[in-house]
Amino acid sequence: MLAHISTEYYVRLEQGRAPRPSGEVLAGIAGALRLTDAESDHLHVLAGTAPTRTGLHRRDVRPSIRTLLERLPQTAGFVTSAIFEVLAWNDLAAALMEDFGEVAPEDRNLARRAFLAPTHEGLPLYGVSDATEFRQHVVMELRSTLARYPSDPAVTDLVEELRNGSSDFARLWEQHDVQAAPMLTKTFHHPVVGEVTVDCDSLALTDRDQHLVLYSAPAGSRDAEALALLNVLGTETSNYRP
Repeated sequence: MLAHISTEYYVRLEQGRAPRPSGEVLAGIAGALRLTDAESDHLHVLAGTAPTRTGLHRRDVRPSIRTLLERLPQTAGFVTSAIFEVLAWNDLAAALMEDFGEVAPEDRNLARRAFLAPTHEGLPLYGVSDATEFRQHVVMELRSTLARYPSDPAVTDLVEELRNGSSDFARLWEQHDVQAAPMLTKTFHHPVVGEVTVDCDSLALTDRDQHLVLYSAPAGSRDAEALALLNVLGTETSNYRP
């Protein structure tokens, strides 16, 4: 009743016996089920009423974004692909996390790092305080990415690798969640400067389905001073050295 469709038609939809529903029907069902915007968008992608990207996800970063990263000396910044590959970064990001230029391209994948890499000095994922929340975020984003790029081998192979290699990933994957809570701050446990709490902003680069991630700290704070020190010391102080 709430979706303005008959019970018989809804049952046939659930059983996969009905014709593909229209966007209007899906909107009615999404409203009746009180889906969030992210969940509703995912429903439309799965049903084929939203545009899907049948090709490969993009790994090329706009030159202007690379230039922007270098113009943010007091902010750790990096660009990730739709499957959490670190594609570009500035010196402060390398000092805070790791020198991505010194590791193999497959090891620059934050999803793989979160679920498959061993802990470093007992601390997972560069010693961040929200490693558990980040893993949940990764799973939700990868589920949406797989719906957008169902024929991209890089996407399907990564999901399969993580499902086979991590029981935590497999468990979270079966929950079928597609909306992650925003991560507004996080704390790094750095071996040189100690704890550094940063504001976390993730900006969508929609033309290439990428994200620009920025870690900053309020001016004059102890955390801002720690970032400034890292900027001076450079990548020799990175949190993870392979």
